[in-house]
Amino acid sequence: MKRKLCSLALAALLLLSLLTACGAGSSDTASSATAGDAGGSGADYGENGWAADAESPTAAPQEDSGSTGEVQTQKKIYTAMLEAETTAFDDASQALRQLVESYGGYFQNQSVSNRNAYRYGTYTIRIPAEHFADFLLQVGDSCHVLYQTSAEEDVTDAYYDVESRLTTQRTKLERLQNLLSRAETMEDIITIESAISDTELEIEQLTGSLRTYDNRINYATVDMTLSEVYKLSSEEEAPTTFGGRLGAAFLGGLRSAGNFLENLTVSLAYNWVLLLVVLAVVLVVVRVVLRRKKKLTSPPPDQQDLPK
Repeated sequence: MKRKLCSLALAALLLLSLLTACGAGSSDTASSATAGDAGGSGADYGENGWAADAESPTAAPQEDSGSTGEVQTQKKIYTAMLEAETTAFDDASQALRQLVESYGGYFQNQSVSNRNAYRYGTYTIRIPAEHFADFLLQVGDSCHVLYQTSAEEDVTDAYYDVESRLTTQRTKLERLQNLLSRAETMEDIITIESAISDTELEIEQLTGSLRTYDNRINYATVDMTLSEVYKLSSEEEAPTTFGGRLGAAFLGGLRSAGNFLENLTVSLAYNWVLLLVVLAVVLVVVRVVLRRKKKLTSPPPDQQDLPK
């Protein structure tokens, strides 16, 4: 009779595991199923002294979740993108590093590469969320910001859903461990240990998700690029009159042509060896083509000696 009751308890527990896995998206449903199964287990094992272990504590977390639903702390993820330029790359990089450190942030990723004669830096910066707005205001003090955008994502519901599912899985693991300590047959032990393994894996995954949420919520993410330039981009205001617009367009065309010629000169200076090789190849090809053309147009030798 005792072994039969134990088998019934295992069957109810496995059914609970299936219901919990299928209803992982809704923590309230999982908690209700757990509480209902616990009541049945208490009735079955009252004579064996298992009623205390079978009583489900999941009602308390469910009640807490409901009672604190209206006063839950908002969970937000802040992100920003920045494009900046500078004529003094070393000074701007040092000032950026000092600014990040002054707010308690850090560089998650950073790299600097050369583009022609100038350097180009890419950075992923993590700033404490409470200093996010202040950092964006001050980052332009040491460089010229060309583009800036920021966003916030409210993940309150998703965060507390994962937290509630984690509480449910921990409660389930505790009950499985209590049943394992009272299992008598090898078949029951193997079944319970398998359920424990699956539950521990689910707990590990949910804990990792919660840790990732905490990291992204506590530290805002700023993706930034810093370009070294010879001259900063113009900050002139757009003219409103036709004459002003025409003059601005004319000056802009001259400026663009000057920048193009400047960049072209720098590129030629960097690639002069390749240009010499290409020029030599072109000259050889031209000479070969001219010789063939000359041979095709000139008359045969025997016709050159004939009298006209």
